[in-house]
Amino acid sequence: MILEEKNNMKKVILIVDDEKDIVDLLKYNLVIENKYDVLTAYNGKEALEILKNNKTDLILLDIMMPEIDGFEVCKKIKSDKSTSGIPIIFLTAKADEIDEILGLEIGADDYIRKPISIRQVLSRIKSVLRRYEIKLASQELPSDEFIKIKQLEINSAAHSVKISGKEIMFPKKEFQLLHFLAARKGKVFSREVLLNQIWGDKVYVVDRTVDVHIAKIREKLEDYADYIETLKGLGYRFKDIE
Repeated sequence: MILEEKNNMKKVILIVDDEKDIVDLLKYNLVIENKYDVLTAYNGKEALEILKNNKTDLILLDIMMPEIDGFEVCKKIKSDKSTSGIPIIFLTAKADEIDEILGLEIGADDYIRKPISIRQVLSRIKSVLRRYEIKLASQELPSDEFIKIKQLEINSAAHSVKISGKEIMFPKKEFQLLHFLAARKGKVFSREVLLNQIWGDKVYVVDRTVDVHIAKIREKLEDYADYIETLKGLGYRFKDIE
């Protein structure tokens, strides 16, 4: 099964379990969240085939399956450069602590015991995806000190923003937020990630703080204000314009 590319920015979840009832239950509850597109597989071999042809943001992976068990599937995914970055949450009826430790040691990000609680699964998925989003945003990305987009110039070394040669004053946090987004054009960042990157995780500020700063930045950018896009329920993105 190949999932067509979506424009709605939903996360793609692959559910792998040999129990159809569990797959159907998980799929139904993920779909009604309206935040996810769902792929399904009923054994490890099928899951690996699906991963070859589909972008996947997270895998819910059963351990006890025919053909290839979940541990082996996890090892194969993590040893393949093209899939190693996909977070994995194990679903299992195994109750031994040693199995949980083994799962985490070979690369799983979380471990949920059956019988599953849908509320718990949804919460764990959100938590793992959030951690990965923050991790990716923290990685070094190509971002020149000097960014020029048409007549908009952003110079991080000089802490300056100019439009058509005229300098526009930006306080520290507004400048950092603008530069962070402009240096990563086309990428969507949630409010939580932006708070973590600009204010840090040790400073308590609310999500609304990001919205207020974005509004002030847009006001100062004038004709370039719509370059910062709001994606409802997802966050903000700087348009990928050369």
